[in-house]
Amino acid sequence: MSKINVAAIQSSIDESGLTWQAASNEFTALTEAELKYFLGYTPGPKELSLSAREKIAEKTLKTFLLSAAGKGIRKKKAFGYPALFDWRNRGGANYVTPIKNQSSCGSCVAFGTVATAETAYRIQRGNASLAIDFSEAQLFYCYARSEGRNCANGWWPDRALIAFRDKGLVDEACFPYTPGDQACSTCSNAADRLLKISGFTKLTTTAAMKDWISTRGALVACFSVYNDFYSYRSGVYRKTAAATFIGGHCVSIVGYDDVSQCWICKNSWGAGFGESGFFRIGYGQCGIDAEMYAINSIIETLWTGAQKIIGLWSNEAANNAWAYINSFGWRKISPASDNIHLNLLTQCISAKSRGAAVSIHLTNGIIDQIYN
Repeated sequence: MSKINVAAIQSSIDESGLTWQAASNEFTALTEAELKYFLGYTPGPKELSLSAREKIAEKTLKTFLLSAAGKGIRKKKAFGYPALFDWRNRGGANYVTPIKNQSSCGSCVAFGTVATAETAYRIQRGNASLAIDFSEAQLFYCYARSEGRNCANGWWPDRALIAFRDKGLVDEACFPYTPGDQACSTCSNAADRLLKISGFTKLTTTAAMKDWISTRGALVACFSVYNDFYSYRSGVYRKTAAATFIGGHCVSIVGYDDVSQCWICKNSWGAGFGESGFFRIGYGQCGIDAEMYAINSIIETLWTGAQKIIGLWSNEAANNAWAYINSFGWRKISPASDNIHLNLLTQCISAKSRGAAVSIHLTNGIIDQIYN
């Protein structure tokens, strides 16, 4: 197949009055067969086709624009949620982790899921600089592979989220990502490094998507990719008339802009693509908002490693003491029994008074073990 004609795409953009810019990049010199390896989403047997998703997204947009909220955005006014929301800038803080690169392997589902979870965890912890880096390799090369998926045939977001919920993920250092199908090979202490999500929610209305983003975090979304998208440089992407379909792709939605009527997306094609690795896509475009997936929360059941107890607090209620851990903030000390609570509290008091680093185990965010 022929390679991407950037000049023709830019001409079509200009003629159609669209508001994005095309440019040559590492993708525009590739063939269609090569481009497909940078995607990785093909709807499963019980899922809507990509073309059906596009029709639903277009219909959803029309319905939304006729609603009170939709009329509000055309007047550049917010309706129940901010008119502009971006997790990369919340009071000057960036809750979105750095851009990654899936490279030429159809692992986008793993990257979109992990990106969403990392943002969710930073928000949950109230720490925009939290060093969290989940392993896309484990999600794709272990869990997807066990279901017969690979770089050539991709995966599905609901299955990725189920695996994250039921099995958990280690950190990137425990199983680093390398493009190209790999054997499942995590580190020796992987069981102590797993984190799980509590569950996930599928959203199917624009209002619900914006409400979740503006109050709780990022979302996983999949859409149809056309050949012109690979040349995206900046602006709000909308498909050109002559664009040809390539395949399906999943990303993380980290914000939206009602004035420009677009979603703000974190891609997994490296920082050289688009707007420093991000892109904006118009509402209703390419099936992007037919449905999205939200991560409910991250379950904190793990060994924290070396931590210092910065503060302690309690009141007259029985077994109601809390410790402030330097990397985790306030955490309740297990109230399982009087003896357990007193023993843990005594260890916390000792560690705080000595300024000593201790290893703390959390179960659902509650301190239940301490080792000096």
